[in-house]
Amino acid sequence: MGGFTLVATRKGLFDVNFDGDPQPRCIGFLGDPVSAVLQNEHDGAIYAALNLGHFGAKLHRSEDFGATWQELPVPAYPPGEGEDAPSLKFIWTLARGGLEQPKRLWAGTLPGGLFRSDDRGESWELVESLWNQPSRSEWFGGGYDEPGIHSVIVDDRDRILVGISCGGVWISEDDGANWVLGGKGLAADYMPPDRKDDPRIQDPHRLAICQDAPEVVWCQHHCGIFRSEDGGRSFVQIKDVAPSAFGFAVAAHPSDPKTAWFVPAVKDECRVPVDGRFVVTRTGDGGASFESFSRGLPQESAYDLVYRHALAVGGDGRSLVMGSTTGALWFSGDAGESWSQLSAHLPPIAQVCFADRP
Repeated sequence: MGGFTLVATRKGLFDVNFDGDPQPRCIGFLGDPVSAVLQNEHDGAIYAALNLGHFGAKLHRSEDFGATWQELPVPAYPPGEGEDAPSLKFIWTLARGGLEQPKRLWAGTLPGGLFRSDDRGESWELVESLWNQPSRSEWFGGGYDEPGIHSVIVDDRDRILVGISCGGVWISEDDGANWVLGGKGLAADYMPPDRKDDPRIQDPHRLAICQDAPEVVWCQHHCGIFRSEDGGRSFVQIKDVAPSAFGFAVAAHPSDPKTAWFVPAVKDECRVPVDGRFVVTRTGDGGASFESFSRGLPQESAYDLVYRHALAVGGDGRSLVMGSTTGALWFSGDAGESWSQLSAHLPPIAQVCFADRP
């Protein structure tokens, strides 16, 4: 097997061989927006979610690395009444089940629904235990008009961690039957002072865990970088991060709980690299200090933004892949210290992930 990454873009799903010829190859849906992609490590199948606007959300599965695709049902909300009845806007993220659940899939959606499938996407069920939380009435949209679930993480103990913009951090220890609200210590500067610390209205842009130490959770929040050592129940804000603590993506080292990567930008309305210099930052000491890496990345007039799911780290803890809104794709084999550009001409990139190709 070579080294492959899947790249979900606004104009199709691509794969790139970063160990060989890096020419991107479209493996499905050319011209269509792909909002999420997952290769299920249990069986190797690839799932691709599409956001077709007027034609709605779609979901497909491939058993042969994109040679053929089967359309699947999409998650559907229970019937409601009137104009407030919920309807699926798009699937924001897909996640595999736990070690003992090879057919399990999770889907995080807009508007703020978590769905579960136990038959590889053939049918879906809304997780009503989260949907019916009383505080859901206080959730609201961040970048979208409605709240959305963008982070769904299942660790090796089958604990589920969910990040909602803007609805905070939620944790289930019993396969989604019950939920507790985490996120104590997160701070929302966009709220009035008396609501700033309210965990129910936080905007965690992205959550990531260290797989070998799942109690350690990294959060790239709208208002900074935070770290948890108790599975997301409480967080500590990391101060003095240069050139910026604002961003969308975070990748956590799979075995070293003190190491994580971020892609900084100018906050809020601007959302471009600081001073036009595109860099990746890394901490190796739990956030006490950060290094900034730029070798191989554009250092003037750069306007690349990296979305929530467009930065990924491989199982070796040294390989990283990153894609930007300008359609550029980079690979690093030395833990982010230097980067090589795999492509400069892809459509805007929504997600990247490492993959095994048979």
